[in-house]
Amino acid sequence: MTAAELVAAYLSALEQADADAVLELFAPGGVVRSPLYGPRPATDFYPELFADTSRASLTLLGVAEGQTRQGAALISFWFHFDWRLPSGAAAPFDVVDLAELTDDGRIATLRIVYDTVDVRPVFERETGSSWRPPTGPG
Repeated sequence: MTAAELVAAYLSALEQADADAVLELFAPGGVVRSPLYGPRPATDFYPELFADTSRASLTLLGVAEGQTRQGAALISFWFHFDWRLPSGAAAPFDVVDLAELTDDGRIATLRIVYDTVDVRPVFERETGSSWRPPTGPG
């Protein structure tokens, strides 16, 4: 699967809240690192995200390919996520996802990067969740 095909399949599955389709793109033991949910196994992250979503509309803004320092394939994709929480409250944001791939082209780790300043208050009010990344050295 090419980078463009992987990104298209991922965004389509994400927009449709299709956990099975998303998880097919991940290697066994795949991990998602999210600024709102923290680090989670992909098998836990997507059902939780979809439970917190009433609707999503995604617009791809760009794709880049490269590799990690260790030589693993890395795909970066930038998109607008028009996220609606269960009540219908809007929590839109622009995001860059960094997908580190296994040798067979599946996602080993997905790092989600975006500024949560506008999204976090709405998300916490809606879900009662308030995960924060650890602070300090380490």
